[in-house]
Amino acid sequence: MYIDLVVLLVLLIVVIFVFRRFSSFVYSLAIIDIFLRIITYIGQHVPVPELKALISKYFPQSVPYILDRYTGGIVLSILMWIYVFFYICFLVYITKYFIKKRK
Repeated sequence: MYIDLVVLLVLLIVVIFVFRRFSSFVYSLAIIDIFLRIITYIGQHVPVPELKALISKYFPQSVPYILDRYTGGIVLSILMWIYVFFYICFLVYITKYFIKKRK
């Protein structure tokens, strides 16, 4: 029941303890969210019923879906703003990378 939340938290905690940098946490959160969104898209658009059932059963749609599933009200609003902050940081890191690469 809580497997998606547990997996997400374990992955993020491992990244924090292994890399110990804020940018690593931001990158890992973005990678996890993008991966979940790609898997969800594949599950919705591949005409194989078994694959659709497997993906919908074992993979959540995205990180905001997980947050929405286990929280609500003001806590959800706060967590979603934190999530938006992390994506803004991700955008800044990616933009810096491309600007450095261009020079």
